Amino acid sequence: MNAIIPTLQPFDQPCHSQFDAADWQILAQHWYPVARVEDVSMQPQRVTLLDVNMALYQTQSGAIHLVRDICPHRGVPLSKGWVKDENIICPYHGLHYGADGQCNKIPAQPDLKKISERFRLTKFPVLERYGLIWTSLFARDVQSANIAVLDTWQQPEHQAILPPFVDIAGSSGRQLEGFIDVAHFAWVHHQAFAQREQAVVPKYHTERTHYGLKSVYVSEVSNYPHGLQHLAPEGFKWTRTFEVYPPFSAVLTVDFPNNGVLKILNACCPVSHNKTRLFVPLTRNFDQTGDLQAVHDFNAQIFAEDQAMVEAQKPEELPLDLMMEAHFEADRSSTMYRRILAEWGLSKRYTV
Repeated sequence: MNAIIPTLQPFDQPCHSQFDAADWQILAQHWYPVARVEDVSMQPQRVTLLDVNMALYQTQSGAIHLVRDICPHRGVPLSKGWVKDENIICPYHGLHYGADGQCNKIPAQPDLKKISERFRLTKFPVLERYGLIWTSLFARDVQSANIAVLDTWQQPEHQAILPPFVDIAGSSGRQLEGFIDVAHFAWVHHQAFAQREQAVVPKYHTERTHYGLKSVYVSEVSNYPHGLQHLAPEGFKWTRTFEVYPPFSAVLTVDFPNNGVLKILNACCPVSHNKTRLFVPLTRNFDQTGDLQAVHDFNAQIFAEDQAMVEAQKPEELPLDLMMEAHFEADRSSTMYRRILAEWGLSKRYTV
């Protein structure tokens, strides 16, 4: 784990942002993934969190940096620039910014003895976990960060897999709620692993935890793809444990036959109002010599099926007022999730 914790400079919510101002301030205190570590290079790239554009890059030493994607001189995006040694260079006037964010060279005035502090980039913390780059707009304390726990990621008996991210034209709240919804299996995922004839949802247990909530769901719905359903022993009961880390992460643990364990981290980056970048690290302790592309394809199919529902939902926002939508018994996880977000002070007509 590599954590770089700079002093953050305060800044306002971007003027084009459609988040409720109070909601934005609350969400800005939390941590989110913004990129895969393997995608970071010395070529700066733009990533966006809560409508704040950032430049993500690696320097010659291998250090990873995340800064606001704007040069304080004339407002040009630094993601259009380049990296030289330990500096990121603005493409407009060639200003050099070091690892601390301070400008250390202005080519137009090479003899300048002391460069003003106004030529300093806004830097964000960088935390590497589960093959992802995590950050926060305002939070400083990594130790208290409510980042989901995927405890098998570095265990040698478990295979760690990181598929490509998925961009969703829908809200992070709606996406996360869909991930923990067990009543939609038979209707949305009947082409992947479920069956329309198995629509009944047995009662399951949900409880509050120090990190959010936990639900344990036991059913006869197999998690094998349809072509591999024969691998499940007759009468096998499938246990799915959902651990939700608000605001937008959850870990699903699926117990397979023969002590097999599959863990899936559903980690949302709320890019903007009704725009989500979804990262899905996963681990398994079985079939480790199998085709990884088949794993990617199966997960892509499932998340594409979910994506179609999330992008079609109205209202696009996740309503935290429980009277705004109807609920039945199988919704106990999602209603508890909504209550937690409402307790945080997020608005009733939630705008994420």
